[in-house]
Amino acid sequence: MVRVLKYLTLSAGCLLLLAAAGCGAKLSTAHAQYERGEYFAAAATYRKVYNKTSPKDKPARAQIAFRIGECYRRLNSAPRAAAGYQNAMRYKYPDSIAVYYLARELHMQGKYKDARKQYAAFLDYKPGDRLALNGIRGCDAAPEWKAAPTRYVVKPAKLFNSRRSECAPMFLGTENDLLYFCSANDKASGDKKSDITGIKSNDIFFAKKNEKGVWQRPEPAEGGINTEADEGIISFTPDGNTMYLTRARHEEGIDTSVEICTSSRSDAKWSAPAPFPITGDTLSAFAHPAVSPDGRYLYFASDMPGGSGGKDLYRIDLQARDGIAENLGVQINTAGDEMFPYIRDNGDLYFASDGHPGMGGLDLFRATLNEFGVWKIENLGVPVNSAGDDFGITFETGREAGFFSSNRGDARGYDHLFSFELPRLEIWITGYVLDQDEEPVPNAVIRIVGKDGSNQKAYARDDGTYRFPLNLGVDYVMMAGCRGYLNSRGEFTSDSEERDETYGLDFILAAIDKPVIVENVFYEFDRADLTPESAAALDGIIRTLEDNPNVSIELSAHTDMKGSDDYNLRLSERRARAVVDYLIQHGVAPDRLTPKGYGKTQPRVITRRQAREYPEFHEGDVLTEEYILALPPDLQEIANALNRRTEFRVLDVDYRLM
Repeated sequence: MVRVLKYLTLSAGCLLLLAAAGCGAKLSTAHAQYERGEYFAAAATYRKVYNKTSPKDKPARAQIAFRIGECYRRLNSAPRAAAGYQNAMRYKYPDSIAVYYLARELHMQGKYKDARKQYAAFLDYKPGDRLALNGIRGCDAAPEWKAAPTRYVVKPAKLFNSRRSECAPMFLGTENDLLYFCSANDKASGDKKSDITGIKSNDIFFAKKNEKGVWQRPEPAEGGINTEADEGIISFTPDGNTMYLTRARHEEGIDTSVEICTSSRSDAKWSAPAPFPITGDTLSAFAHPAVSPDGRYLYFASDMPGGSGGKDLYRIDLQARDGIAENLGVQINTAGDEMFPYIRDNGDLYFASDGHPGMGGLDLFRATLNEFGVWKIENLGVPVNSAGDDFGITFETGREAGFFSSNRGDARGYDHLFSFELPRLEIWITGYVLDQDEEPVPNAVIRIVGKDGSNQKAYARDDGTYRFPLNLGVDYVMMAGCRGYLNSRGEFTSDSEERDETYGLDFILAAIDKPVIVENVFYEFDRADLTPESAAALDGIIRTLEDNPNVSIELSAHTDMKGSDDYNLRLSERRARAVVDYLIQHGVAPDRLTPKGYGKTQPRVITRRQAREYPEFHEGDVLTEEYILALPPDLQEIANALNRRTEFRVLDVDYRLM
């Protein structure tokens, strides 16, 4: 079906050939076959005429070789088409369009350097040609797309594919368990092979999942929907009771006609196709219907006059039915072919095009419309797109997965179905909620809020661990808390790069009934002046007070055993006041802070964590002067350093609650 619609119009070079090469019964037969769209039969006839034509008759050989290239281009046989165009150019074919078509066929074989040279050569004949310029852009971009594929996983849908051709899948309903598509397999109607494609005409088939969710082998659609004509490229109304389809009617000696039809469902059977006239134009092709998810619009492809060239995408309002077909505009439509539209529930438009920069033949594109009415068009990249024709996509409801059509990897140019899926990114944040002794705080509450609007809550497990799924490139704020502990906050941003990632963030909760040691607060020697290195630790106290707005604290300083009691008491008081002054200068309310200097009157008690860090000491040891003097000199210095500390403890938890 893609071949039947894709090449209905004749190029300027074809018209020249018709006018110049009208001699001979065999040649006239080939011309007639070609004009009726019987490209498979015409190719065979042209080859016979070409082989009988003398190499000295260069004009005739050039014209016939060009027409051979045209037939195989329409049959999706890129190597044979390229050979035809190369022979035409070798015999000095007079129309530069052969250069462009050769570039296209090389492009479809993934021969990007050779194709680029031919596009550039065509631009010498026709400077500024948009299709040739986009061809060069595609040749330049294709290696980059191949080197940086997307995360989509693409696989052949082997159960649905035959030795012939399958294309244009479409889900019916929202359960993702019923798939329709068109196929020319052995079960298709009739036995006659088409003069257009060389295979049987397409029929509409369907496959469904069993009760275990496993796809079953496809069967022909039931009812009168399938005939001797080509049927396919379908879409359904939201209620699933009406099918819009493309039908290509071909009768001996009459040009092929491509039209949109409708069929109604009754008891799982579909009625015979009935023509659905778009406009009063009976000469143009109308095909590839796609009903919008709300059922209001019918999108389709047509070569009707007034478009951008080739096949354009249009839509009509099914509710108004005023006969006006709206062209989707020059942002979507090019001088090439835009076909196979599909509208997702979110309004995104998917379509196939060989006019926008791409990998080779038809590529799949996504177009999103912004609030200003401007389309953003994206090539779906590798592996969804290939050097061949990629088209006719359908998505599962609620998933970034589905099926599409492609002729990649088939030397005959036959189309087949492929599945695609974008695996869910495994992006997590995990960590521990611990107390100051690095012991788990079970049942702690962890909340995480993202700027994307996400809001999650969980409880720490018995071992203190937690885990949250994340999204790409989002700023997050987290808060951990538990009864009897101060809240602790964390912030981070997940990476925007599409890859699996696990982030780690631990929370240390301070118990309300125990003093909290503030690590890395430093003073000038024998003075109360804070060093610049203390700022980070003091800013941490500020954040703690911000995260616990109803808490007021005592801020205390302690000295070692060196010096007199009076001297150490006054020094510690000045140091405690220096810390409080810093906090007040940085916005903390003075009535939340009480400075207190203890000198050397409160020696440190070794905690479980400190006992792990300093195995020389044991949990519960009190670093009194007598205890320290009994230690070796090196351990005395460690003990004195542990006693020199800055702490805070919670005085109350109802600050300004009333």
